[in-house]
Amino acid sequence: MEIYKEIETTASKEFVKLLNSQLSKNKIEEGKIVEGKVAKITEKFVFLFIEGLKSEPVLDINEIKTIKLYENVKVGDKVSVLLERIEDRNGEVVVSASKAQKIKGWFELEKAYDKNEPIMGKITSKCKGGVIVEHIETGSLMFCPGSQISDKPLKDISHLINEPQKFALIKLDKIRGNACVSRRQIISSNKQESKKAIVEKYISSKFDFAFGQHSGLIDINKNKYELPRFPINEKYGDLKRFSFLLNLSPLEYKNITPKDKYILQNNNPPKTIIEFFKKQKNLDKINCFSNEGNKWDKSKINLIENKLYIEFRDKFSFRRGRVNCSLNDDIGWRWLGIQFSIEQN
Repeated sequence: MEIYKEIETTASKEFVKLLNSQLSKNKIEEGKIVEGKVAKITEKFVFLFIEGLKSEPVLDINEIKTIKLYENVKVGDKVSVLLERIEDRNGEVVVSASKAQKIKGWFELEKAYDKNEPIMGKITSKCKGGVIVEHIETGSLMFCPGSQISDKPLKDISHLINEPQKFALIKLDKIRGNACVSRRQIISSNKQESKKAIVEKYISSKFDFAFGQHSGLIDINKNKYELPRFPINEKYGDLKRFSFLLNLSPLEYKNITPKDKYILQNNNPPKTIIEFFKKQKNLDKINCFSNEGNKWDKSKINLIENKLYIEFRDKFSFRRGRVNCSLNDDIGWRWLGIQFSIEQN
């Protein structure tokens, strides 16, 4: 009891208070990624200094080699680590650089996936059913199925190994932490863009305007060589409907994802986002209908600020996929339409 009383002195209490305040100040929490400064490097370990911790975390040198930091790391450098335990049974801090790299890499992949942006990667090796692709920016490993390596059969892919190139993220499994990519989708998209550029060049040399197959109203932000049209035929050409169309206003948008409206089967249904201008009012009143599964029905939508996320119920059938959105604004009804061209199975 006497020993205990000596430990619990005013000075020791102040020291504990200082430590706790420092931990709080630097937001040291288990399960978070923190920056550690390399204090010492030996043959077997790398010692880190992390402000706010009671002892120096230690990394096994083999882990540093695994994430390809060994040749470049030196005393004074900063290394990102996952703080797994502030104190284990032995009173030691437990950290992991490889887990931190994987988590940070996953965040980058999520950003690219949400924005439907390609990523830079390189094929590092073959595996059952495809190849392993390394994300150049973060070192994260991803899977590319054999059918997604190219748009045509390849007997030999040796010329593609370790070559930096673009890949499309086609699937992210957040539970397992797995990513699936496609090189084929990038190739097909580039070819489609080239065809589209040729068509637009021809149309622009012959016509001032051209109409597409999608519905909606013309407004200033539309592509003048792919304008929406009013279908007037025996099914849709009655006077009541025509009168209603004349009183509609366009539902203007700033951007639509995906930009390429030609949808490959591995990206069907497409991850669709409509970004509206911030001046647009009453977006909470918007409704969309789509024909995935060859059946028209109300679309599942999620509005976040001025971005509308559309989650389709099923894949679109071959040829055409359609989306129509409308809202009853202060000035009346507004309307826009989107059409996708769907790859054949």
